[in-house]
Amino acid sequence: MRSEQEINRAMERYADTVRRICMIHLKSYHDTEDIFQNVFLKYVQSCAVFENEEHEKAWFIRVTVNACRDLLKSFFRSHTVPLEEALTLSEKMAPDHSEVWEAVLSLPVKYRDVVYLHYYEGYTAAEMGSILGKNVNTVYTLLTRSRQLLREKLGGDVHD
Repeated sequence: MRSEQEINRAMERYADTVRRICMIHLKSYHDTEDIFQNVFLKYVQSCAVFENEEHEKAWFIRVTVNACRDLLKSFFRSHTVPLEEALTLSEKMAPDHSEVWEAVLSLPVKYRDVVYLHYYEGYTAAEMGSILGKNVNTVYTLLTRSRQLLREKLGGDVHD
């Protein structure tokens, strides 16, 4: 078990990241909150020792992505959430960038992951490959394709 101090520090550092990843995958505020609680419960119960802050952050990202995928694959998930609900939350998260956020949310999951990790979290292709379990060249390909899709959706240039 982790101390209350460790838990509070982790929540301050990673709460926004976990919520954003959940919204990218789930597009549902309620599902996001469920996964958010599950991820931090796993952290509390985890005995993992992290080498540094980046290792800990990568752990949170990996656990969150896996939890989202598990929820999406679950037998009981038979309903869909309207895009309007996702956009409402996205405007709260980034009111100045709602058009971009909407375009990112409309991308297929494999592209959303790399866009989020690169542009919102600042990871390199090598780091993303490690986190997502993909080859570095695959990550570069996904980034290139996602940029092209965003250019088409936003009707202009997307800067790297």
